[in-house]
Amino acid sequence: MSNDTNGNDPPEDASGAPDEEGELAQEERQGREQRQEQEQERTQPQRQGDQSPLADESDRHTDGEEPADGLESVSGEEEGAEDAPEDESETGAGNEAEREENDVETVDDLGSTVEVDPGVEIDEEIAEDDLLGGLQIDSSDDITVPDRLVDQVIGQDEARDTIIKAAKQRRHVMMIGSPGTGKSMLAKAMSQLLPEEDLQDVLIYHNPDDENEPKVRTVPAGKGRQIVDVHKEEANKRNRTRTILMWVIIAAIILYTILSASSIILGLLAAGVVWLIFRTLRQGTDTIVPNMLVDNGEQRTAPFEDATGAHAGALLGDVRHDPFQSGGMGTPSHERVESGSIHKSNKGVLFLDEMNTLDIPTQQKLMTAIQEGEFSITGQSERSSGAMVQTEPVPCDFVMVAAGNLDAMENMHPALRSRIKGYGYEVYMDDTIEDTPEMRRKYARFVAQEVERDGRLPPFDREAVEELLLEARRRSGRKNHLTLLFRNLGGLVRVAGDIARAEDRDFTTRDDVLQAKDRSRSIEQQLADDYIERRKDYELEVTDDGAVGRVNGLAVMGEDSGIMLPVMAEIAPSQGGGEVIATGKLKEMAEESVQNVSAIIKKFSDVDLSEKDIHIQFVQAGDGGVDGDSASITVATAVISALEDIPVDQSVAMTGSLSVRGDVLPVGGVTHKIEAAAKAGCTTVIIPKSNEQDVMIEDEYAEMIEIVPCDNISEVLAVALVGRPETDSLVDRLKSITDSAFDQPVGSNPSPQ
Repeated sequence: MSNDTNGNDPPEDASGAPDEEGELAQEERQGREQRQEQEQERTQPQRQGDQSPLADESDRHTDGEEPADGLESVSGEEEGAEDAPEDESETGAGNEAEREENDVETVDDLGSTVEVDPGVEIDEEIAEDDLLGGLQIDSSDDITVPDRLVDQVIGQDEARDTIIKAAKQRRHVMMIGSPGTGKSMLAKAMSQLLPEEDLQDVLIYHNPDDENEPKVRTVPAGKGRQIVDVHKEEANKRNRTRTILMWVIIAAIILYTILSASSIILGLLAAGVVWLIFRTLRQGTDTIVPNMLVDNGEQRTAPFEDATGAHAGALLGDVRHDPFQSGGMGTPSHERVESGSIHKSNKGVLFLDEMNTLDIPTQQKLMTAIQEGEFSITGQSERSSGAMVQTEPVPCDFVMVAAGNLDAMENMHPALRSRIKGYGYEVYMDDTIEDTPEMRRKYARFVAQEVERDGRLPPFDREAVEELLLEARRRSGRKNHLTLLFRNLGGLVRVAGDIARAEDRDFTTRDDVLQAKDRSRSIEQQLADDYIERRKDYELEVTDDGAVGRVNGLAVMGEDSGIMLPVMAEIAPSQGGGEVIATGKLKEMAEESVQNVSAIIKKFSDVDLSEKDIHIQFVQAGDGGVDGDSASITVATAVISALEDIPVDQSVAMTGSLSVRGDVLPVGGVTHKIEAAAKAGCTTVIIPKSNEQDVMIEDEYAEMIEIVPCDNISEVLAVALVGRPETDSLVDRLKSITDSAFDQPVGSNPSPQ
């Protein structure tokens, strides 16, 4: 079917057009003339319909006009050129030029350089060192929140600019990144950038030739409801007339039966037949009323449909089952048609998060909808009577914004991804951003946005905003960076605000934020804290004296929870060839790290390992096992301690990866690991030298523990092992080996594991 508004008008005998529609068409012409005058002052960007690469060219129309036959099938009138000025092309060009001259801000003007501090004084002299970037505010109430979502986006400048370009050109977008980085917010912002004047209502009409193929008609937004109301009024008039006639006939039959002394049963039977006849006629009258499939009459911006997790019927449309489809008692097929998200998002944005959760057949149908710009609706259940119904193609000219984590691309149909790449952009969302004065000011505005969005939180005073910014630094896990995982940070804002609101205070303070940090701990952090306490009760943690072959390793649970994980090593005579045996549900990367450690041990050890088995145990690793190689220096220290029979200081904990040459490589989560060591009672923690800049522990832990950065395994052993002179001899021997390896250039620093 064509998207042309009069291409599928129902036949006259089906529509039953009433006399009142002539007046409706007259009102429509007057309204159109007013809109043409108002259009000259509009600052909307170029209409999306003129830019769509997938849309039908026959459906395009110039600014200021509604489709020519918006109500023609109802009124039966030809409006044609009456509504268009004689020099339409010239006036259209003139209006376009006038709009360009008068525009104050268009999509072209928007970008990552949009001002974010209107009306707030900024002290540039202290901006570099000030926690709020020089903002002179007393509370978050002093910060103005932008009206548009696109101006509220923080930190994702590349993604923001891409969304703006995509909105202008009507391109599809796929955003990949961690949860909570603003993907859904950007998608919703895109719908606000799309023009609204192309919005349409979609009506479904009864098809007298084939009731299982209802007809589809599109009209300008707001006109569909008028058409339905007109048809309903006409149907009601006919039904009232027929009802009066029916009761007159029934009364006549009953009166005749009484007066002629005929059988009462025959009279009642005749009355029942008359009722059934008129009931069937009423069904025919109801079919002239169209079904409003998509109603955009009250829509003020382009539609935004979040179809995340939607089943096939909700996404692609469906037809309700009708158990009374036979005998004239059933609901007309066009009234049982239900629109899907792809149809509701016509001329707007369809947002799909976690694309890989859609099954392959649904993804294939989605590809068809993207390619054709229209998609027929049919029943999704093969056993339903709705499967017999299939409408004419329904418009679904949407812009799709797909989102997900990195694993979302694994189960995504290659052809669907090709559609997105061919007609749009792919964007990777950042997790952190550089800590600059401008970004600190935007973070202050983020707090103001969250307070305004919630609507029930007291404003945050300056110290509370500063504490939140410090938490953003800490959660980034990188020095001189701020986290962009705003959803979790927004949860902290709401918890702190709830604490202040519960005490009926006018402002949220720094103390409220500190309390909120404790109350809003993740499940992993609560489990880790409980685990540490339980181990203390059963004396599973040793933090005094020394122990041979036992080292306090450090690990991360979830994303923000540290835990201490002891590693034990034992050397035993081999029954065959010597081997390294590791237990504790090691995953692939952890197994490889154990092999790397064995290379170091074989290189320096005087013991003949061909006659020894090295047993390594990750104590209480849990059901999740051990992943990653951040325990490499822990394993190496435990094995070397067991081989040389030298104790390890149990007040020391450590984390770090280890190369086959003995250099200590950076790892992730050092801040949370250090805090876990402090909670467990350790006094010293060893970390890779490369991670020294990433340490941002809380003040309460800074005085509890000493942090020792190390470059190679010999430095680690010098700190961890106890006992002289055995330790000195071992460290000197190992240092001579590792130093020779370090004489050669290593190249660029590897990324944290």
